[in-house]
Amino acid sequence: MNFREFEKRIVKVRKMELPGETVQFKMAPEERLRELKEFARLKNTAKKAGVMSLFYPTETLETRLILILRKTYKGVHSAQVGFPGGKIEAVDNSLQDAALRETEEEVGVSRNTISVLKELTEIYIPPSNYFVQPFLGITKEPPKFVAEEKEVEALIEVTLKDFMNDENIITQTLSTSYATSINVPAFNLNGYIVWGATAMMLNEVREMLKKAL
Repeated sequence: MNFREFEKRIVKVRKMELPGETVQFKMAPEERLRELKEFARLKNTAKKAGVMSLFYPTETLETRLILILRKTYKGVHSAQVGFPGGKIEAVDNSLQDAALRETEEEVGVSRNTISVLKELTEIYIPPSNYFVQPFLGITKEPPKFVAEEKEVEALIEVTLKDFMNDENIITQTLSTSYATSINVPAFNLNGYIVWGATAMMLNEVREMLKKAL
């Protein structure tokens, strides 16, 4: 879809009710996630982060979504695909500020050029003990991406067409932090297998776009 048409239609999400956990959990690799999320909320000891689901135009006005492949490191999210974003810091006034700041740091898109359209459904990530708040945003001009060398292995530019294609939702056998060789729902985007929390958040975005577009 031409980005100018996408830009006109996507503003409908502002007035939509969030699909919420019902849609997120369709892409959940662990049946106990809902239970674990409630337990973490009761304990009130989880860390917090903000991430950005950012859509943008190419020079030819093709609509795309930016994802990142994280560097390989000693951590639970090593070499995984995710959204730009990160934990809230003292300089941030809100989780939205954290998502905007981290997006600028990780992929080089100025926070001043991003219009945040919607706060999406919070998700809990048990392995790292984080509550993550996703946001849906657009930037109206083609970005000049600059990957943050220490954290970002690759930038993944996903076309809207591929993101919305049902054939790119698959089942993949993976080993996770809590189980070995389990079948998990996932997205196959640009040859990358996107699963877990990122897939859950993507599924909510996708559900809203189905209604808006």
